[in-house]
Amino acid sequence: MANGEKELDEKYRQLDEVLERYGQQEGQLIRILKEAQEIFGYLPEEVQTYIARKLDMPVSDVHGVVTFYALFHTEPRGKYSINICLGTACYVQGAQGILEEFRRQLELHDGDTSGDGLFTVKSTRCLGACGLAPVLTVEGEVYGKFRRQDVARLLRKYRHREVIVNDQQYERPHRYPEETAPGH
Repeated sequence: MANGEKELDEKYRQLDEVLERYGQQEGQLIRILKEAQEIFGYLPEEVQTYIARKLDMPVSDVHGVVTFYALFHTEPRGKYSINICLGTACYVQGAQGILEEFRRQLELHDGDTSGDGLFTVKSTRCLGACGLAPVLTVEGEVYGKFRRQDVARLLRKYRHREVIVNDQQYERPHRYPEETAPGH
């Protein structure tokens, strides 16, 4: 058995544990789907079908929940989600060009996730920070007054985080807290 098959079997084993734990309880589909997404990284059609069969319910019911809630994803997602606001204030300040620049630099032609699996780039409507237009978020961190020429620097920042994590180095803070002597 290939390594990828073993990994997939392990994921389905974990999903079976989740289904065993919550499958008999009424109203637990969202919890099951959330945990399945944590296991697989997203909810492909095969996983949705597997869950539906195990819960003895129509696949359309499972798929309906998956597609209704924004927290569920049916395609692989990058480690870092970049959400670019295309609301009116951001749009008139050049957000569309910023989105296009991310897509160009990440070579996103057919999907929203970069080939290295690090970035998923999506547009969103209003982030509620119109005074910072154009604005985008990366994993909840807000970047305002963003410019097209800032794209490369932002991508480098998050790629640098990956180098540190993969090399098991520790990033030092920019400033160390002042140490106080005992009794002061």
